[in-house]
Amino acid sequence: MVEFFQVLSSQSFLQTALTAGLLASLACGVIGTYVVAKRISFISGGIAHAVLGGMGLAYFWNLNPLHGALAAALCAALIIGVISLRAEQHEDTIIGALWAIGMAAGILFISRTPGYKVDLMSYLFGNIIMVTREDVYLIAGLDVVILVLVLLFYKQFLAVCFDEEFARLQGVPVDFIYILLLGLIAVTVVILIQVVGIILVIALLTLPAAIAQQYARNLAQMMILATVLGAVFVISGLAVSYGPDLPAGATIIIISGTFYILSMIFKALHVRVSSRLNHVNLKSNHNNNAADL
Repeated sequence: MVEFFQVLSSQSFLQTALTAGLLASLACGVIGTYVVAKRISFISGGIAHAVLGGMGLAYFWNLNPLHGALAAALCAALIIGVISLRAEQHEDTIIGALWAIGMAAGILFISRTPGYKVDLMSYLFGNIIMVTREDVYLIAGLDVVILVLVLLFYKQFLAVCFDEEFARLQGVPVDFIYILLLGLIAVTVVILIQVVGIILVIALLTLPAAIAQQYARNLAQMMILATVLGAVFVISGLAVSYGPDLPAGATIIIISGTFYILSMIFKALHVRVSSRLNHVNLKSNHNNNAADL
């Protein structure tokens, strides 16, 4: 771990990777909060895995795979959003279908691409070390889009996440806001693919926010804490993986998952201890009152 920080100042590729990871943490913290609060991790997973089809097609046409990923993610978000709103009983089916079709189409396009691109496999499992400056600019631009839209529609997103029926009664365009939220999730998925890959993207999208949810008092605090945690996990993952040359994306997720489990254990112990103390205090008060009588 120490070795990573020693060479960070002299290795531009590590600086680029770290910048990309921190920018991704911002999107992860903000949008991951909505995913956890709305409990739509499965929908996010469908969007994430449909992305491979767009990436494979982009490679087949000799285009930037991230552009194909963005187009596929937004299309998947729109389809899932419309189906979820109009035919709820088929929601899980369409998500599963898009999940499978996207992955299968990606594999087919990859196999038919002249001069098979091995580095496309890095998008499955992540390769943050290979991120370019152009990718960092794209991630930064997508971050700006996410922040602007979240600031503009913060109250509407809040209402849709916690009480759709009340939001409708208040005149909130629930359908539009929900599809817009899925669109932002799609954009975030594309950003995080650069860091941990398609397979692990949902873990990084949800784990920091899930930990933050246990300690934050409101949605804004949850976003800030999730963003900070995401940054800590990315930095730690890069530092730990650098020396032994481990996959950075997988290392980031292992650290995130470990912190999540430890946080759950700590929270459970805290609740148990608090419950016992309250019980002791109540018993003591009862005895004191009985003595006074």
